[in-house]
Amino acid sequence: MKTFLKLFAIAAAFGMAPAATFAAAPPAPAPAPAPAATAAAPAGNEAAPAAAALPRTAPTPGVGQPDGRLGLQDQFSPIGEEALWFHDVILMPLITVISLFVLALLAWVMFRYRRSAHRAPSRNTHNTTLEIVWTLVPVLILVVIAVPSIRLLAHQYSPPAADLTIKVIGNQWYWEYEYPDHGVNLVSNMMPEDEAEAAGEPRQLAVDERMVVPVGATVKLIVTSNDVIHAFGVPAFWTKIDAVPGRLNETWFRATRPGVYYGVCYELCGARHGYMPIAVEVVSRERFAAWIAERAGACRARRPPLRPRRRPSRPPKPPKRRPRPRTSSRLPRRRPPPTKLRPDKAAEAR
Repeated sequence: MKTFLKLFAIAAAFGMAPAATFAAAPPAPAPAPAPAATAAAPAGNEAAPAAAALPRTAPTPGVGQPDGRLGLQDQFSPIGEEALWFHDVILMPLITVISLFVLALLAWVMFRYRRSAHRAPSRNTHNTTLEIVWTLVPVLILVVIAVPSIRLLAHQYSPPAADLTIKVIGNQWYWEYEYPDHGVNLVSNMMPEDEAEAAGEPRQLAVDERMVVPVGATVKLIVTSNDVIHAFGVPAFWTKIDAVPGRLNETWFRATRPGVYYGVCYELCGARHGYMPIAVEVVSRERFAAWIAERAGACRARRPPLRPRRRPSRPPKPPKRRPRPRTSSRLPRRRPPPTKLRPDKAAEAR
């Protein structure tokens, strides 16, 4: 009997006991749930639970997205704030004054010098004072515009040292974002309308993968394309640049406020040109470090293992061939006839 019990215990240990025996046994307690993974989890763990993913930042209405206003969007970068000031304080008042002046002058000329009031037209062809005025006034207007405009261009095309570099690649019809210093690659597609509405994001602007940058960091963008000409632009950062195949264009921005900012492709690039939006999520530096750790681990887990490189074997040298005799189709050259010597020279030669 003891021997039978020992054999039964061994069979149960190896899973060879009858199923009816375990049916009568009480059910085993459920295992305790595993703790949620934190930012310090191993980078190569691709099977991390869904709770480990960082939550998406909810967009703020009226910030970084169109809201139906007539003017420009609010700016959240130093270049954008300077450009918005130049537009609102200098350009718009100047354009308004010039337009109203020209309209009033045209109306006055049409009323004062109409045909019914002046049967005989004037014969004047020159007015020195008027010619000097209409030459100097446009020059002064251009000088007023040029000074802040050149300063803005100098600030825009003389960027400071970059804190983060992102390569932006345009495709038909989606965007790719590469973080070369962190080993993160993203493919960003437009989110379906029902998912965007459920997430509280604007229609045809929400994407499944956002470009994530830290707040206050100088972000350098290297923009190119794989197929046709696209254009990467985010109005709230006053940044827009073409993505040209075979060319690397460069721009930069520095976001001053956390949030979600949207943009679109500004170059007509094909049938689905209007369906490749851009979403930039600006987060704190701590949150950005956690996001990089999470995404870099996922990218390393998806990357295939490296195979050891083998030194290429050199092909065997071909056997040396004997040079073939050269055959020429030309006729053999005739030897020149011997020259006749004079009698005195012939005697010396003998």
